[in-house]
Amino acid sequence: MKIASAVFVKSVSDNNFLKTDYPEVAFVGRSNVGKSSIINFITNRKHLAKTSATPGKTKLINYFLINKKFLLVDLPGYGYAQVSKKEKTNWGEFLEEYLKTSENLKCVYLLLDVRRTPTEQDEQMLEFLVYNRINVKIVVTKIDTLSRSQVNNQIMMICSRLGLCKADIIVTSSQERKGLAPLLDSIEQYTSVTE
Repeated sequence: MKIASAVFVKSVSDNNFLKTDYPEVAFVGRSNVGKSSIINFITNRKHLAKTSATPGKTKLINYFLINKKFLLVDLPGYGYAQVSKKEKTNWGEFLEEYLKTSENLKCVYLLLDVRRTPTEQDEQMLEFLVYNRINVKIVVTKIDTLSRSQVNNQIMMICSRLGLCKADIIVTSSQERKGLAPLLDSIEQYTSVTE
């Protein structure tokens, strides 16, 4: 799949989720995992999703219309330490409501930083998606920050921690533009509309 057009549609901060007939794929992960960078990478737009050096920047659900065929949904990052407990709870409920109620959600891409051990929140998110029978793919980000052997070791650790095999993981670097083809192929698989 080639992305020819990517347009910001709407941001929501409450349960007024966008209702359309378009299939949706969502990106989720802890704060500072590189979610905005990956969205800009796959759409080949430098500033489509706002990137920030400050974790926890995305507090909204952002919708982008891709190729006039499907919606890419940027979900709020979780796990930012400097956010109040109340706000964390609100974000969690907000995320859960979207994930449980979106009728057109085809797949959630759970992003993990290759340099980090998956957190309890990462594990809970994966368990939540599996329990609710929501398709989920693991995307490992920032592989340019480590050597090849370090990346392999980290992938093995992530697989062991989450009960996955290497084939379950899409490995990416937005900086070095790696992993684009398998990620786009996966998205196409979930968003292709069959007549």
